[in-house]
Amino acid sequence: QVQLVESGGGLVQAGGSLRLSCAASGSFFRINVMGWYRQGSGEQRELVATINRGGSTNYADSVKGRFTISRDNAKNTVYLQMNSLKPEDTAVYYCKILYRKQAWSTVDYEYWGQGTQVTVSS
Repeated sequence: QVQLVESGGGLVQAGGSLRLSCAASGSFFRINVMGWYRQGSGEQRELVATINRGGSTNYADSVKGRFTISRDNAKNTVYLQMNSLKPEDTAVYYCKILYRKQAWSTVDYEYWGQGTQVTVSS
């Protein structure tokens, strides 16, 4: 089984910063892609940023230049540094991974974290 432990959410004023962390543990061979998604109240879940094992990143246009995703492969941990936060960034932020169960497998499995609330006050 896989476990994801998210941390770092909270309440911050507009213009402030937060850093989210998501640590993966359990039984798997390798994590290929790690990412953050968010879901505001009454809205659909949307991609924030992803990073693959080699460090290539992808960002939603709404967060480019403000958020930075990074990962530590040795710790199976992904981070999201969020700067210049805006009220519209308020959402539950979810960590998601795509992982390989065994070395010989060619199938990636998906797993989601429980989410961490980020609230940005104006």
